[in-house]
Amino acid sequence: MADVKAHHYDALLAPHITEKATLLAEENKIVFQVPLTANKTEIKDAVENLFKVDVTKVNVIVQKGKTKRFRGKLGQRSDTKKAIVTLKDGQSVDITTGL
Repeated sequence: MADVKAHHYDALLAPHITEKATLLAEENKIVFQVPLTANKTEIKDAVENLFKVDVTKVNVIVQKGKTKRFRGKLGQRSDTKKAIVTLKDGQSVDITTGL
């Protein structure tokens, strides 16, 4: 594992804390919101260097923004990208404490 660089902080926007993400935490999985431009290797490097853990797998989900009406006019919500990061057995990250 290399040193922590500034681009590691850019690869992870925020932890995605929902009921489903909490259930995944029991299976050594963490869910993060990531930029649309981030790829799996960037996400893996960022998690390994920032949290000092071993990542076994990264799954990525792109959620398209919904079309909604606002004051009678159509608008579009932004697209979002989530990464589900699987950690090696026996390792965990407490994302509530921050970095």
